[in-house]
Amino acid sequence: MKDLNVLLSKRKQENRYRKREIVSSVQGASIQINGKSYLNFSSNDYLGLANDPAIVEAFNKGANHYGVGSGAAHLITGHSSIHHDLEQALAEHTGRSRALLFSTGYMANIGVITALCNRDDLVIEDRLNHASLIDGGLYSNANFKRYPHADMSSLESILKNATSKQRLIVTDGVFSMDGDIAPLNEIASLSQKYNADVLVDDAHGLGVLGKHGGGVCESLSLNEDDKPILMATLGKAFGVFGAFVAGSNDLIEWLIQQARTYVYTTAIPPAIAAASLASLKIIQTQPERREHLNDLITQFKKGVESLGLQLMPSQTPIQPIVVGDESRALKWSDELRNQGLLVKAIRPPTVPKGTSRLRITFSAAHTKQDVQRLLVSLEKLT
Repeated sequence: MKDLNVLLSKRKQENRYRKREIVSSVQGASIQINGKSYLNFSSNDYLGLANDPAIVEAFNKGANHYGVGSGAAHLITGHSSIHHDLEQALAEHTGRSRALLFSTGYMANIGVITALCNRDDLVIEDRLNHASLIDGGLYSNANFKRYPHADMSSLESILKNATSKQRLIVTDGVFSMDGDIAPLNEIASLSQKYNADVLVDDAHGLGVLGKHGGGVCESLSLNEDDKPILMATLGKAFGVFGAFVAGSNDLIEWLIQQARTYVYTTAIPPAIAAASLASLKIIQTQPERREHLNDLITQFKKGVESLGLQLMPSQTPIQPIVVGDESRALKWSDELRNQGLLVKAIRPPTVPKGTSRLRITFSAAHTKQDVQRLLVSLEKLT
């Protein structure tokens, strides 16, 4: 075995060592860590639903009715009626024929890519895709190519020279570390031109983008006919847990047969499905949450302009400030923490070398006063 102690020491010296926070409170705009309260700007709970009373009540009712565990995989005895109801509701919400639940977004991405592609096929991915998408491309054993971030001329060049019959373009919808939105209209156009399929990971867009919270595809008017295979998670804007893939009837039937991360894992607890249905109802009927969230983002972007900080071009709740080197990112994160604000430093290998950053994320649970406090604290950074 490798000398793990040496490797761990090296990681500490490079300022890339990661530590877990032990949270002792509910998720929200404010959380408790080690007995101290922090204003939380590091959560993906974009709509403030993780501790919503209606969702908690739905979870408790689901647990009382179905119990805690699902007992088995979906293809054995783990697929309950509430799972089925949630799949149908998610398909309708995203404008797709069908949807299929997975335990995590990571498993969903691995499952769909490896089920659709093998060594005779071509997988093409944006260089800044989430690790689960990158791993799915590698695990598929397909010919695997990556194009520079959002570079459509490079993507077209790869497609133009491709010899594989099966071609799958894979991209984040909203990029998790940059907060920008993929040029999906251009990607869809190229997919039609060169007969390729498209997988969109909308983990950070679903619930947040679109008039009805349908995500990045709704916001750009891309439907099933435009070829997007949609993956999204339920643990971010939905405030719950789990993930799903949505698309055509044939796609879902094939994944049921072939996606190993679906076939060979226990189904999520039915109570989680019940809570997710309650969350979906709130997303569909309370657009004011998205409106408030967008107001906070606008306030922050206007306020940070005068501070001389490098804010990345994002219109989403993910608002990263590029710091550069790892040590400075950690220093600034610590300074904010000393002021009672939790803003995590993101470093390589999660982001490219030289682009370490403060990844600031907003929630509809935040207030305008919270954003103002953050801006005042950012101004004090040294």
